[in-house]
Amino acid sequence: MTPRPPRRTSSRRGLVTGLVVATALALSGCTGVTYEETALPAPATTSTPPAPTGTPVACTNATQSYDPLPSLPASSSITDGSVRAILERGHLTVGVSADTYLFGARDPFTNRIEGFDIDIARAVAQSLLGSASKVRFRVITAADRIEVLEKREVDMVARNMTMTCARWEQIAFSSEYYHSGQKLLVAKDPSGAVPDTTIEDLKGKRVCAPRGTSTLEKLRSVTGVEAVPAADHTGCLVLFQQGRADAITGDDTVLAGLAAQDPYTVVSSAPAITDEPYGLGFNQADVYLVRYVNRVLADLKADGRWKATYNRWLADTLGPAPAPPVGVHGRARP
Repeated sequence: MTPRPPRRTSSRRGLVTGLVVATALALSGCTGVTYEETALPAPATTSTPPAPTGTPVACTNATQSYDPLPSLPASSSITDGSVRAILERGHLTVGVSADTYLFGARDPFTNRIEGFDIDIARAVAQSLLGSASKVRFRVITAADRIEVLEKREVDMVARNMTMTCARWEQIAFSSEYYHSGQKLLVAKDPSGAVPDTTIEDLKGKRVCAPRGTSTLEKLRSVTGVEAVPAADHTGCLVLFQQGRADAITGDDTVLAGLAAQDPYTVVSSAPAITDEPYGLGFNQADVYLVRYVNRVLADLKADGRWKATYNRWLADTLGPAPAPPVGVHGRARP
């Protein structure tokens, strides 16, 4: 395939851009809508529930979550109110991405959302409700993630969310289920060599990142780089293709998905700028649900299903599955 000369618009480039723009427009009309087998009614209330009582727990390790349950209990024995509500409803409601290729993206042929995050959500539904199909997905942006949990519009968020101490003050996290790192997506070199561009090399340049992400926060702390926000990574790719951004920054897994969609781009070979531990998000009060999911995650990592899921979605781009991230537990309850 012929590499793209810098900032040249070709018919192939126009086709790729058109497809991404069409996808972005379609998704912009879907944000906040629920999908899967049936549509969900609007939430009965959007008021923020009371915060948990008790003394706030100091956060010294953002990856530390609550202890997993010793084993998965029978559904009939669970008395926790939040989990009982899910069981009685008959499905798990999960906030996800629909444009993060390989992690959570809509298949244009089947109209189903697929990816690593989606399989993790289905594994939780399988364990809790006895069927991986008993899940309803609500498409959200990165900026929506905390709000939909605080307002209880979803039970869980599975949308490549980095665990931070600041976020622990608003929501709760599962143990770490994926470890990523912030890198750069740049134009492919005409020679075919993979560039080792660093963020320092882009001073005076425009770099895009999605709103509401730790990635954008990190980008804004770099002197001399112009941060260009967008609704999501697809929006960043559109801006890059239109010449309105010189590079895109984000987690390497997300950027690998963008590069797979645009043959004129490549992920820089420079070392990751940050460590990005991913956790599933929950309402701060749902400690029992977090402990239940932590048991599910521990079992997935131990019996090989985590590696199988990784290899299904990511091995072709990132290589064979590494050892799954080790869960850190023992967090004090609020």
